[in-house]
Amino acid sequence: MIGSAEIRDKFMEFFRSKGHVILPSAPIVVQHDPTLLFTNAGMNQFKDFFLGNKISAHPRVADTQKCLRVSGKHNDLEEVGVDTSHHTMFEMLGNWSFGDYFKKEAVEWSWELLTKIYGIPVDRIFITVFEGDASENLTADKETRSEWKKWVHEDRILSGSKKDNFWEMGETGPCGPCTEIHVDCRTDEERKEQDGKELVNRDHPQVIEIWNNVFIQYNRTRSGELVPLPLRHVDTGMGFERLVRVLQKKHSNYDTDIFTGTIAAIASITGKPYPENERSEIAFRVIADHIRAVCFTIADGQLPSNTGAGYVIRRILRRAVRYYYSYLDYQEPLLYQLVKLLGIQFEFVFPELLKQEAFIARVIHEEEEAFLRTLDKGLKIFNEYIEGSPMGNVNSIQDTEKKISGSFAFKLNDTYGFPIDLTSLMAREIGWKVDTKDFEKELQQQKERSRSATLVDTGDWVMIHENGNGLFEGYTHLETDTLVSRWRKVKIKGKEAYQLVLAKTPFYAESGGQVGDTGSLKFGNEIVEVIDTKKENGLILHFTEKLPFSVDGPVHASVDVKKRKNTEIHHTATHLLHAALRKILGNHVTQKGSLVAADHLRFDFSHFSKLTDGELSSIEQIINERIRENIPVIIREMPREEALKTGAMALFGEKYGDLVRVVIIDPSYSIELCGGTHVARTGELGFFKIESESAVAAGVRRIEALAGIAAERYVDDQLSILRSVKEQLKNPRDLGKSIRELSSENIIIRQRLESLETSRLLEIKKELSSQAVYYKSARFIGSVLDAVSPDGLKKLAQDLCQEMPDLLLVLASVYEGKAFVAVALGESLLISNNLDASKIIKEQVAPLISGGGGGHKSLATAGGQDSSRFPDIVKQVKNSL
Repeated sequence: MIGSAEIRDKFMEFFRSKGHVILPSAPIVVQHDPTLLFTNAGMNQFKDFFLGNKISAHPRVADTQKCLRVSGKHNDLEEVGVDTSHHTMFEMLGNWSFGDYFKKEAVEWSWELLTKIYGIPVDRIFITVFEGDASENLTADKETRSEWKKWVHEDRILSGSKKDNFWEMGETGPCGPCTEIHVDCRTDEERKEQDGKELVNRDHPQVIEIWNNVFIQYNRTRSGELVPLPLRHVDTGMGFERLVRVLQKKHSNYDTDIFTGTIAAIASITGKPYPENERSEIAFRVIADHIRAVCFTIADGQLPSNTGAGYVIRRILRRAVRYYYSYLDYQEPLLYQLVKLLGIQFEFVFPELLKQEAFIARVIHEEEEAFLRTLDKGLKIFNEYIEGSPMGNVNSIQDTEKKISGSFAFKLNDTYGFPIDLTSLMAREIGWKVDTKDFEKELQQQKERSRSATLVDTGDWVMIHENGNGLFEGYTHLETDTLVSRWRKVKIKGKEAYQLVLAKTPFYAESGGQVGDTGSLKFGNEIVEVIDTKKENGLILHFTEKLPFSVDGPVHASVDVKKRKNTEIHHTATHLLHAALRKILGNHVTQKGSLVAADHLRFDFSHFSKLTDGELSSIEQIINERIRENIPVIIREMPREEALKTGAMALFGEKYGDLVRVVIIDPSYSIELCGGTHVARTGELGFFKIESESAVAAGVRRIEALAGIAAERYVDDQLSILRSVKEQLKNPRDLGKSIRELSSENIIIRQRLESLETSRLLEIKKELSSQAVYYKSARFIGSVLDAVSPDGLKKLAQDLCQEMPDLLLVLASVYEGKAFVAVALGESLLISNNLDASKIIKEQVAPLISGGGGGHKSLATAGGQDSSRFPDIVKQVKNSL
């Protein structure tokens, strides 16, 4: 049986023989493209070439691209594991032509590779071509049909609708007609019973599409118009996992050698056989799929989080945890145990997994542990909800009526970390569904805050001059004479702004952690301020708050020199810091994120423990020594492979071109690939100081630091604070000794006060016990106390309710100028009455004291500014009975 690695190699060898350059996969996590979180197709990294924003150095290329489809239009998550052909993360084999060959060669080579090189029987192959669409005035793709007729009988060439045979990446962007290649994997007996062409694009599990050849001819604008592209391109994508399934003669992708090793490892870890039953089979497949998605995204720099791309990864990981917890009876972290196996499997095609194996495993392990802590309780609450619902005990009720409320789904999401798609999956498994509209209402307020902070609404581009799309000159010039090539209006957080693209520009666009330049554009006598510079789909966007009157005229572009210089100081400091960290902590340290600004730097790196004061001091010492040595910062451009051979560090998750910039600060100290701007010599940094060190995520630490003028100001501020402390302590000779003595005195005084308060609380408790009165078959205590702390109120409430299980209690006090109230319920009263201390506090107490509060059903507290209504509060709480 031919192995998957050999199948991949044969694809590359074939297209290399056809004059294609083999490129590495782009990162799975997308940068500088607001329309995508993840690479979801092989063409994503070539989008700039299709749009005409850039010209490819190679007219013919081929690759295998890491892709992820779990959100937006291309979302396969619900099918993963349930069927045998969909995946979250998958490889897309592709060959590309940028204005070179077109339909003739694409069709001929597809046929040659599949039938001659791979040996797929001709009688198992079916072809679809675009039939046209009158609503968009698109004619049938007769050219492609004609090319296919040279190689395959016409009865195997089928017409396809716009849905199946007109490919679009999203609502806007490059698109065009496509031709799909399908393979009938059924047995000979099944094929005799029904013609395979009747099952093409009918979701038959054994009649599957394996290759799509897209002929990119158009760009769809925001208005929906299809605009012909200046050059025609070929974009093909062949699902690697499906191809391997066909060539290894399997009926499931998961039975190929891509997945069998992972599935065997899961069986060994859990002690469960594969296959056993339908639910456990799905669990095995989900885990084998999801671990790949999680590993590759973390390797490319995306950590699990509660927002954006990080939340997508957390959802996938938690979905896998729930499957092994519920259906494989495994209640310990499992996924992290599979990381090394995957790293070895992909060592020669995606080496980043094995290189970061320890880091990836650590991140996944901590994520699993965190979710497992709440998973059991969340599942119990889910089951109690189902069993407690009137619908949960009625067998004859219609499925459409079995609905989980949106508010309950929101509670699972907000309190127990259950993503909505996980709750929906659990509901579907028992024939229920989630009221998603109600869930969205519950989530809306939370979402609205986030959306208003990030929403950017863009209009269509207005073309001015066909004179280039932003040649960057900012490495050598900080001002230049240029023209506006295009502009568009945008709304950011509801505020109108503009994005301008210049024919050439000195403005550095935010990239690689370095913030974008600011400055000005001078149109004649009119000056327009540039408030930010960003990159999108290869274009350098200059953000302005107004559009110049003569936007089509000449413009003088000037960068804010002072801000750029201070930013360069912090960028070079970041390189010095990275090298120092590796020297002090070890070579496992790699960059996991950074921010380089004019006034500070932030550097995230892989490391598993808090840095000691000694380590931080040594790091500072090394960096400041390098600054005093005034080492030249040498920047060279060279081919990527040559740069890597010099030992230059490349960041995982960054996309590099064939030609790269290499920043060298003493070849024995620091060599990194970097597209940012830097000072000429390290002496320009002046001074370096670490401000803080902290944890960011599992296995990731963060250092925030300052250099240059910012570092000097920080030290001055710290010395000023120190002088102030000395003055308040009457300038002692030994400041440390004075502070320690003061701290010891403070501890003694606090202990005495606590002892006095404990004695006082015992007296108050005794007095309150005698005040308990029977009211409505319960006991009630309500009292306004003098100067009892919030903790004292809680202690009294807990002790009294423990002694009197049928007690409803409300205590109020003014302490240090603020009003505090505690409400508590005894255990038997909780059981016998529908009362909730937290609800009473929030609804009846907090409004009356002009404050807020919360807690649990049995005990809740509130704090506020107004104590004048304490008597009314006591009456209201008593009336709750």
